[in-house]
Amino acid sequence: MRKLIFAINITVDGFADHTSVIADDELHDFYTDLLNSFDIILFGRKTYQLFESFWPTADKDPQSTKSMLRFADKINGLHKIVFSKTLHQVAWNNTKLVKDNVLEEITRLKQQPGKNLSTGGISFSSSLMKAGLIDEFWFLVHPIVSGSGRRLFNEIDIKAKLKLLETQVFKSGVVAMHYLK
Repeated sequence: MRKLIFAINITVDGFADHTSVIADDELHDFYTDLLNSFDIILFGRKTYQLFESFWPTADKDPQSTKSMLRFADKINGLHKIVFSKTLHQVAWNNTKLVKDNVLEEITRLKQQPGKNLSTGGISFSSSLMKAGLIDEFWFLVHPIVSGSGRRLFNEIDIKAKLKLLETQVFKSGVVAMHYLK
């Protein structure tokens, strides 16, 4: 049975805002390696639109580093499912749109053979956490105090005790913590 693994970048004060965190080659390499353990990425609308606005064309951006291009190549090749009632179509290659029966579809995917499933973002992942569907967590805590933005678990009113599996410290001061539910 597949696991659903949640991964996100957050600041030390608990905000999840991609504009407030470090995006260096070491972190892109970490996420590329993490993607190797997945064969499907599950997105909510907001995170899908954020990723889709850059990664399909990252190879055309002169600012893209080799690490970013490796990440782009990996994520562009993976199957992606977007769960949204408001989107009417998706354009990113290997992407399917699902409008209804979200929890049932994810439960079905978890029961199929294959590599693990990945998710991230705030709203969509919060609903998956409330439903008890997330099996593991990767929190990459950046040495930044943002002071504003969306907090990671503001939308969750449940308590969960997690078991620390491993940690990794990056040169930038980012600490990756891997937890099991």
